[in-house]
Amino acid sequence: MTNTARYAKTAALSLAAAPVLSREAGESLVDQIVRSIQARIDDKLLRSGARMPSIRQFAETHRVSRFTVVEAYDRLVAQGFLESRRGSGFYVRERSPMMAAAGHAHAEEAPPQRIDVVWLVRNMFRQYPAHRTPGSGLLPNDWLDGELIANGLRAISRQNQSQLLQYGNPQGFLPLRQQLQLKLAELEIAATPDQIVTTSGITQALDIVARHFARPGDTIFVDDPAWFLMFGSFATLGANVIGIPRLPDGPDIAKLAELAALHKPKFYVINSVLHNPTSTSLSAAKAFQILKIAEQHDFTIVEDDIYCDLHPGSSVQPATRIASLDQLNRVIYLGGFSKTLAANLRVGFIATTEEMAKRLSDRKMLSTLTTSDIGERIVYKILSEGHYRKHVDRLRGKLDGVRDKMVKQLERVGLTIDISTPAGLFLWADTGRDTNVLTEKAMSEGILLAPGSLFSPSQLPSTRMRVNVASMGDMEVLRFLERELGRG
Repeated sequence: MTNTARYAKTAALSLAAAPVLSREAGESLVDQIVRSIQARIDDKLLRSGARMPSIRQFAETHRVSRFTVVEAYDRLVAQGFLESRRGSGFYVRERSPMMAAAGHAHAEEAPPQRIDVVWLVRNMFRQYPAHRTPGSGLLPNDWLDGELIANGLRAISRQNQSQLLQYGNPQGFLPLRQQLQLKLAELEIAATPDQIVTTSGITQALDIVARHFARPGDTIFVDDPAWFLMFGSFATLGANVIGIPRLPDGPDIAKLAELAALHKPKFYVINSVLHNPTSTSLSAAKAFQILKIAEQHDFTIVEDDIYCDLHPGSSVQPATRIASLDQLNRVIYLGGFSKTLAANLRVGFIATTEEMAKRLSDRKMLSTLTTSDIGERIVYKILSEGHYRKHVDRLRGKLDGVRDKMVKQLERVGLTIDISTPAGLFLWADTGRDTNVLTEKAMSEGILLAPGSLFSPSQLPSTRMRVNVASMGDMEVLRFLERELGRG
């Protein structure tokens, strides 16, 4: 078959598979495409073995995003209507009567894709354009400094290479822990290297702490809203996860006291500074009150300070850390560098009492032996040579340069920004709509949102969503929101 004939065949198939799409319809573009192609296969307009239009061609013909076509084709493959042939494309699958019946049952009875914590995390790892991911928790790659990491890699490669072939120190690379002692001192937190344990990011730090303290049936307090990933992690341990309402200056103290008396939690995880997802920070008065309640009801405070370095510092804005008041007696302090250096550089740390550090280091050994000595050496080099301070200064400057502009643009298209956030990566915006529904529609157009339901242990529908101000550079995102929120 000549190229001309082959193209004619593909074009004919494109017409045969051409659904009439409407963005005003009650179902998503993906659902419309799937339903239409299913009907054409059932009506024999598309026969077994026929080649489907390429993703690019289909997207251009129907004026939809390639992400929409990929999602639709993937669903059709999963339902047995299409098959994917590596390097060749998608083809109509030969279907037995039993398979056809099963495919219809699946298509008719399958509930809408559930939007939950796993859904968001899975989609965060899909390849979206950087500026179409306002639901992401990361800075875009072009904001970060890959050369800084590359220089660190080159430097350690010139050192004694035999050191790179062995396990690291179970408690962490000692020079890094010594450097972290200096970093914590700047935050008025006194900790020796023996009080610090390195981890594979905040995620592992929280997991180690939770496994040490919690047993099935125990209660763990978290902010509500809060970082979603820990809800599922704690639940797998059999823990009872309870949310404490978060206000602009910290938790609802009355509610915290009431629930602490009722449930006797093992620990309470809190972002004191640049809380995720609101970017608010804890007041000094509430920090003292939290400590008092923790002492009264004998629970530990786990202070997650992953966004520490995006805060301009107390000389510009007040920032109270509970660990600086308590000096690591009842508070376990967590930090890390995945948000500011590189997501792939999984270097975090725990600061606590020396005795607790030994216990947590032992627990770390039982799960992963040691963390990556190579990554820790890179972070040490960046911190010790003064590059890190200049790098985070640039990041804060860039965030300050886009935040106010983004607030105005979001308000113009119909969102409400009612929480003041003079620093940080996130806005906690109110859309006035169920953001689960909004997120599904955005997904069909290749846009990743983070609906508010995911940030609460209750997972109830919410009109809120977390907006990453650094990942809103694509005007298509604003146009989508404007259209869906009725301001177009």
